[in-house]
Amino acid sequence: MKLGIIGFGKMGKALVARLFKTGKGYEAVAYDAESKARDEIAETGAFPARSIQELVSKLKKPRTVILLVPHSAVSNVLEDLSKYLEKNDLIIDMGNTRYTESIRNHGKMKTGELNFLDVGASGGPAGVAEGGCYMVGGDKEVFGRIEPLFRDLAGERGGYAYLGGPGAGHFVKMVHNGIEYGMMQAIAEGFNLMREAKEFDLNLPQIAELYNKGSIVESRLTEWLRRAFVKHGENLEGIGGVVAQTGEGLWTVETAKEMGVPVPVIERSVEFRKESGGRPSFIGQVLMALRNQFGGHDPSPKKDDASVRDMSDADGLSALTPK
Repeated sequence: MKLGIIGFGKMGKALVARLFKTGKGYEAVAYDAESKARDEIAETGAFPARSIQELVSKLKKPRTVILLVPHSAVSNVLEDLSKYLEKNDLIIDMGNTRYTESIRNHGKMKTGELNFLDVGASGGPAGVAEGGCYMVGGDKEVFGRIEPLFRDLAGERGGYAYLGGPGAGHFVKMVHNGIEYGMMQAIAEGFNLMREAKEFDLNLPQIAELYNKGSIVESRLTEWLRRAFVKHGENLEGIGGVVAQTGEGLWTVETAKEMGVPVPVIERSVEFRKESGGRPSFIGQVLMALRNQFGGHDPSPKKDDASVRDMSDADGLSALTPK
């Protein structure tokens, strides 16, 4: 199978690496609006398309194109892409689009006799490269035809599932990110409390390692925190305390309110990130250290940086702005 990939940020690179690592004969044609990203495509073994039109022309029918762009760019990309696709071609939005938009996008594409799946991808660039977790929404029949792709991408861990109709994949990923906010916040607050317990002179890197050896809170997050301590020291030198936020934590809270469902832990974690701009702290440093570990995000953004303001680039997607 030859796949088209639009958006060549960290996740795009990781996805191509994963495709080639499967040994199943996948080929890839990739495009990004940024010239620097386009220059890096050929280095991965993918064909570097100079435009969306060229990307489509290099694919065999029925075509499959994966979008890995920020949610703010999806509508423009779909409008451009749909000009060149034909009946029964498939678009997979693997970015962090709000689920309500994905429902609308599915309807628009179906009107043009195009297939559309919304897929939440988790694991960060490193996880995706080794076999990520894929949450799929859309028409079940379409998923059935493309399921071998997700099986190959997920690898031995089997991290993929069809979850329901249009929007289901991105809804579940949105909630996933909201849960992630709460889990990260609890870890950061707990380690800050231990840091302030001066009478014990606790060794935080040692505790992070200990927690990850059979304890109830053993997790990838505590392992990433251990790695951050090893890399940056116990005081997380060079890590900023202003926490960048992505759209999905806020969307989770907004959706919960619309549904009348309380999510106080997630809501407070979102509020903390908003407040961190004026009150950097060690809790914020822990959160940013974790984001750097799993997503490769800038560990020390300033208050007015785009990485703090722009709530669209949670998992290392390309900052693609279609021309």
